[in-house]
Amino acid sequence: MSLEDVDLGSKRVSNGSRGGGADSDGFNMSMSHREMSDDDARLVFVNDALKTNERFEFAGNSIRTAKYSVLSFLPRNLFEQFHRVAYIYFLIIAILNQLPQLAVFGRGASILPLSIVLLVTAVKDAYEDWRRHRSDRIENNRMADVLINDKFHQKKWKDIKVGEIVRFCADDTIPCDIVLLSTSDSTGVAYIQTINLDGESNLKTRYAKQETLSRVPEKDRINGLIKCEKPNRNIYGFMATMEIDGKHLSLGPSNIVLRGCVLKNTNWAVGVVVYAGSETKAMLNSSGAPSKRSRLETRMNREIILLSVFLIALCTAVSVCAGIWLKRNENDLEILQFYRKKDYSKAEVENYNYAGVALEIFFTFLMSVIVFQIMIPISLYISMELVRVGQAYFMINDANMYDETSNSRFQCRALNINEDLGQIKYVFSDKTGTLTENKMEFKYASIFGVDYSGEKADLDGEQKGYSIQVNEQVWWPKMKVNVDKELLELSRTGKTTEAGKRIYDFFLALAACNTIVPIVVDTSDPAKKLVDYQGESPDEQALVYAAAAYGFMLMERTSGHIVIDIQGESKKFNVLGMHEFDSDRKRMSVILGIPDGSVKVIVKGADSSMFNIINKSFNLDVVRATEGHLQSYSSIGLRTLVVGMRELGVPEFEQWQSAYEMASNAMMGRVALLRKLAINLETNLELIGASAIEDRLQKGVPEAIESLRKADIKVWVLTGDKQETAISIGYSSKLLTSNMSQIVINTNSKMSSSKRLEDALNTFGNPIVSDHDAGGSGGNSSSSALIIDGNSLVYILDSELEEQLFKLASFCAVVLCCRVAPLQKAGIVALIKNRTDDMTLAIGDGANDVSMIQMADVGIGISGQEGRQAVMASDFAMGQFRFLVPLLLVHGHWNYQRMGYMILYNFYRNAVFVLILFWYVLFTGFTLTTAITEWSSVLYSVLYTSVPTIIIAVLDKNLSRRSLLAYPQLYGAGHRHESYNSKLFWLTIADTLWQSIVVFYVPLFAYWKSDIDGSSLGDLWTLAVVILVNIHLSMDVIRWSWISHASVWGSIFATCICVIIIDMIPFLPGYWAIFDLGSKGSFWICLLGIQIAAVVPRFVIKMFIQHCKPSDIQIAREAEKFGNSLELRGQEVEMNPPRR
Repeated sequence: MSLEDVDLGSKRVSNGSRGGGADSDGFNMSMSHREMSDDDARLVFVNDALKTNERFEFAGNSIRTAKYSVLSFLPRNLFEQFHRVAYIYFLIIAILNQLPQLAVFGRGASILPLSIVLLVTAVKDAYEDWRRHRSDRIENNRMADVLINDKFHQKKWKDIKVGEIVRFCADDTIPCDIVLLSTSDSTGVAYIQTINLDGESNLKTRYAKQETLSRVPEKDRINGLIKCEKPNRNIYGFMATMEIDGKHLSLGPSNIVLRGCVLKNTNWAVGVVVYAGSETKAMLNSSGAPSKRSRLETRMNREIILLSVFLIALCTAVSVCAGIWLKRNENDLEILQFYRKKDYSKAEVENYNYAGVALEIFFTFLMSVIVFQIMIPISLYISMELVRVGQAYFMINDANMYDETSNSRFQCRALNINEDLGQIKYVFSDKTGTLTENKMEFKYASIFGVDYSGEKADLDGEQKGYSIQVNEQVWWPKMKVNVDKELLELSRTGKTTEAGKRIYDFFLALAACNTIVPIVVDTSDPAKKLVDYQGESPDEQALVYAAAAYGFMLMERTSGHIVIDIQGESKKFNVLGMHEFDSDRKRMSVILGIPDGSVKVIVKGADSSMFNIINKSFNLDVVRATEGHLQSYSSIGLRTLVVGMRELGVPEFEQWQSAYEMASNAMMGRVALLRKLAINLETNLELIGASAIEDRLQKGVPEAIESLRKADIKVWVLTGDKQETAISIGYSSKLLTSNMSQIVINTNSKMSSSKRLEDALNTFGNPIVSDHDAGGSGGNSSSSALIIDGNSLVYILDSELEEQLFKLASFCAVVLCCRVAPLQKAGIVALIKNRTDDMTLAIGDGANDVSMIQMADVGIGISGQEGRQAVMASDFAMGQFRFLVPLLLVHGHWNYQRMGYMILYNFYRNAVFVLILFWYVLFTGFTLTTAITEWSSVLYSVLYTSVPTIIIAVLDKNLSRRSLLAYPQLYGAGHRHESYNSKLFWLTIADTLWQSIVVFYVPLFAYWKSDIDGSSLGDLWTLAVVILVNIHLSMDVIRWSWISHASVWGSIFATCICVIIIDMIPFLPGYWAIFDLGSKGSFWICLLGIQIAAVVPRFVIKMFIQHCKPSDIQIAREAEKFGNSLELRGQEVEMNPPRR
């Protein structure tokens, strides 16, 4: 039998070994990677929704992203809010105040603070959920064509069921996960755009099976059974079989279209629903932003515990003193004016509820907790939420972080860690698509041992690139490629020479071994068309455009064949089988039926995997020459691929075809069988050549890395590229410098890894420490760079060698990890995160970066060419790596400084008020009566003083953007915890103690022998403390705006109005007190004296510290203040050395 006797024309492409490649590393939940038993399968009866849902009622197609319903909102929202322990604390206090024995405040007044906080949060949550309800309603009421009684009828999306047949047309959004049955294309191909699913705008191909392709649903009754895996999150995996007309067919990822995708360049398609609604892959992947807790908030909780201890101490002191007082005056309790056991106000004498000394002490303790409750600042939590929203608004709308190329703004997906951006010590970065553009350009080729990297033709001159004539139209590739003149001439000779034959095979391999879809695009000139190559891989696109530039132009791709125009002659090649790229094999292969009747297998992949399957006995000199060319390409930062080919005989092809059909139809271990089949096929190849592609650095990357290093932030690059490529990119990005000593670890065993680490520590450890301490923060000192490959990490990570690697890496200024797998990236982040208190940040753009992003304290996704998997898993997202500089050095610094100050200020303003109440208790027989009205007590932290705190924390800037970018060393303030630390906390408490003494005792002694009543003193204390805390705040405001002025002075004005209104209500204590008090000059003198006496010590100490021991921030602020004179004289602003 000859090869012509083999039926090559009727077969559609066979796709196997789809492991998802790098794209699926972040989604390992699919049963496509496991064996599927009958218990794990879902049975779908085609065109019979009733029978499909008879045994198990599958989810309907109605979706719900909203969290609440009208009935569930109140209980569920309250349940979620009370997950905060502080809220439970205030709820208990409010309940205690309802008891008659403990009623210190009015029952309504005691509930008000907690009610306001709960109400504000509930309104915010309700508004957000209303928007989700509106979006759900629009989505669920969209219409689709569904086959009902052999005719297609319009049906709302929410009413579609699993098992029903759905038709959708060009530009329609697909309503659920659907297995294709037929399309408008005669070969069953459908083109879809997945931008709504993974952010990729390139078109993908999906196929209907040949056995169902000719069926017309309205005429031919389609009955069958699909046995598929249960719903899972893997958007790149699908495993199923379909029984139809007695045939057993295998289904894979190329046969299913997912909800949210859009049909393109295909008139219509018909399919059967297998997953609907919440069980679709899109909805299973629509989880919210990851939940992380701010490091600052964690430290704040420690101080709240200390305040709780302080509160207990105050309450204990009051209750013990009250017990002593009761014991001393036990015999006089019935006649004491302010504490009596009996009530003589009525005709019949009644007993007060006096329970004895022991119980009175207990009740006094509980009443003390109620009176001093605001020592734990309930308003702090809601203030932090509002401040973070305000900070996120300014980050999102920062024009300096807007990416024009992708039209994308900065995204803030996790509001609760904004301030962590100001404390980052380690940045772990992917390379491809993060440091580089991930827009590939074909540069050089090595073909059969000959290097073609010479003079390039100028395509803008006389040479206009390759084009073809099709039906009186001229087709041009959309992207032009600069070509090698010598290679271009040789490619035109065809197979007439030995070199021409090799070049023919090379460019045929580039044009054929891929999954690229050619799309013909109209232009303004009707006689001219552009061919746009759409595909999932930018590398493949670059290679196909390169092949077109040299006269091998891919024109058409269907399920069973491709058409390539070769030097003006259109040739059809049957695609007999394909094993797509996966991360285990690191290569892909295609079986091609050549027009002359032969069958060839073409393989392309990474050199590390390809040279193992090349038959080196063919021509060892060619192999060695190619390896040398690859080395030189990698050394200048180019990405390389190796191409091999061999011819398949008829018996071998038939054996492969039979084995492939068996593996495809296997329900147990299908993926492993297909991978094994691919490995057996991809052997004994003849080396055809290698390609070199340039992935250019993104704009501003070298400058960004230099700024980060000056900020004393360590940048580590974790990439899957070759070591030589990574090192070259390291130099071009200024990550590596010429004065760095390189420590290279490439080992193949645990023993050799241990020895290499030990040698490196002995050789480089001690000198590097001195260099590092001498001033590594500036990035100018001599330092070391650790370069380690993934193979070595296999033996180091999760072993006792981790500690040695950590010590060595800590000594190094730069760490470069090459050929690393996704889980190894996460392991490197964990290496630092688990052994230090330093904050870590991971940034990447692909699904292979997801594990690293989720492991780090802060994860950033790049909205790039590799979809939205990284963005979906991230805390923040942006368009370019260089935006990391304004994000960290500017917004991160501001956010940390503002939030740290706001927390300390909240502790201060609440504690000063509590201490005033405490001092008063000492003069009233420890009875916990208060001169300050109950309404002022409860409104103090919620209304009187809360707004200025929030406004200043959102708007204030201790330094300008210009200074922060000009002096990256200023970022070190976050590393040193200058805005929030234990020292500042205790200084704040000491200052609070002094100010509370001044506020309480100045009026007390001023009116000691006067006839002023307690309510009047209470009004004076209220106004004095509100004015004081606002003046205290004003002393720390750096940049005033009209909003800042309005909030601070408006807060004082609002307090005055509230005090006046409260004193005008006849049935409340202190009726008309403020008017009597304010009519006397002593009131105003006292008010002024309190402010001066309270703030002078703080002012003096603050000025002394700034003069004698200024911080970097204060130095830079002085430089800003005295302007530009320093810059004009060319002087440098000297910063303090970093403290480690």
